[in-house]
Amino acid sequence: MIALIVVGMLVSMAGMLVMVLLTGAEPQVAKGSVLTVNLTGDLDEVPPDTVFGFASPHHPTLRTAVDLLRKAKADSRISAVVITPAALGAPNWAKLADVRDAILDFRSAGKTAVAHLEFGGEREYFLASACDRIFLLPTSPLDLSGIATYDLFLRGTLEKIGAQADFAHIGEFKTAPNQFTEKTFTAAHREMRESLNRDLFAQLVGAIADGRKRHVDEIARLVDDGPFLPEEAVRVGLVDDLAYADQVAEKAKLATRSGARVTTDQYRRVSLESVGLGGGPRIAVINVVGLIASGRSGYDPLNGPVAGSDTINEYIRKARSDASVKAIVLRIDSPGGSSTASDVIWRELTLTRQGNTRPIVASMSDLAASGGYYVAMAAPDIVAQPGTLTGSIGIYAGKIALGGTYEKLGMRVEALSIGRHAEMGSPVRAFNPAERAKLQGQIEAFYEQFVEKVASSRKMTPEAVDAVAQGRVWTGRQAKERGLVDHLGGFERAIALAKERARIPAAQHVELLVYPPRRSIYDLLSESFSGSDESAGLRVLLGAGDRRAASTVTAPMFLFRRGEPLALLPFAALR
Repeated sequence: MIALIVVGMLVSMAGMLVMVLLTGAEPQVAKGSVLTVNLTGDLDEVPPDTVFGFASPHHPTLRTAVDLLRKAKADSRISAVVITPAALGAPNWAKLADVRDAILDFRSAGKTAVAHLEFGGEREYFLASACDRIFLLPTSPLDLSGIATYDLFLRGTLEKIGAQADFAHIGEFKTAPNQFTEKTFTAAHREMRESLNRDLFAQLVGAIADGRKRHVDEIARLVDDGPFLPEEAVRVGLVDDLAYADQVAEKAKLATRSGARVTTDQYRRVSLESVGLGGGPRIAVINVVGLIASGRSGYDPLNGPVAGSDTINEYIRKARSDASVKAIVLRIDSPGGSSTASDVIWRELTLTRQGNTRPIVASMSDLAASGGYYVAMAAPDIVAQPGTLTGSIGIYAGKIALGGTYEKLGMRVEALSIGRHAEMGSPVRAFNPAERAKLQGQIEAFYEQFVEKVASSRKMTPEAVDAVAQGRVWTGRQAKERGLVDHLGGFERAIALAKERARIPAAQHVELLVYPPRRSIYDLLSESFSGSDESAGLRVLLGAGDRRAASTVTAPMFLFRRGEPLALLPFAALR
């Protein structure tokens, strides 16, 4: 059996090596070519670190999408791009804004960008609005109708099965446990959600108005009238024309000739160095992606990537000890997680900041909230997109007591213990008054430390921090107005700031040293045979919305220790 496994691994590696050799050569790009940029999927920060991810070397990530446009801007052979956003899965507004900024940057070189929509939802149209012209499939509606969020409340379900959610929290707006303890919105929860939706809607309308050269009030009225049939979308001026993919170049009057089309897959093989963007001083990019937990990073079947504090700290120490690294950019796409693990990462970053001349810049992606914000505040400069969800400076802890559920199933759990509070983590009953007082004291102490650390890092008083904390989630734009964020912008803005802090000339190119590094096929196959990679297959079977809903139930129960204080963003499915 071992011999067969080894032979299979060798054959697989040989096949992949042949495939890489066959597809690795850079393509020939003719002068005046038009590049098609396909934008699809979740636009992950990093590709899945699994066998499934290795088997899909062209897994679409945010970085590959932006790099396509960066290369095309610098490449004199590319005269125009056709942006085709389709089936965008889970990216929220910060990632989309990074891509939109890259489209606008491409156009700043005097080159043309047009969009072709096979389906135009809010996300797809938000990207398309950055282009010179927008074309819509003749049979597809423009599904532009606004922003909706859906919060899941499970108290009724728990009651039906005899379970009891018993949680304590600090912060009026720390609503993450509400999904277990409430049947509907509390007043604070509703106020926060409405505030976020209003600001994100204003950002969407503002971007469309800017791209289409219309007034924001006019665009807001049009969105209220959506969705639109194709002909209506043209009539009201939200799209320029209707076209199939093969008609776009002609209708857009793009200067093309036979053989002057370049696909996304072909242009991926064009290196940054070949268009003059490679080399230079090194900047380490440390990705903190997914739920933050103690131990090693990995993948959870339903929650996706998990940022383990041990793994992240290894990367920080490697970057700190590498003399060639001139700056560190901490790229965060995390709703938070374990308060302890977040604190451990914060400490390692603080040590790096205190004992090192290398500047640290935090770059927030879609999410950098709660434990994600805790990690970010170790950096003296924090950069967020206007649509980033951040803040949520608060904490909660608790458990779901399943004694009633066991009884309904004819099961009985008997406990034997020594120690007054030994059964504090009992899985079958709620906290008694003495245990609840202990739990409340623990989370109050951590919240006070959280606030004090934010106050120290942001040069604010604890009272001022507490006023904007209380577990409340803010958009990046709202967070900047309240002093929680320093600069608005995406990853490129963070890199530019890191160069400035490291005294690297703005025009000089830099080499990015990315953590986590891509692992070898041998390591991935070894992990797969050990049974730790089954998560990737399960995630493939679930859509983005299903994963979010499932993670609401599973994350607190399976990824963290029972009773562990959590600094975690409230769940919501953003449409």
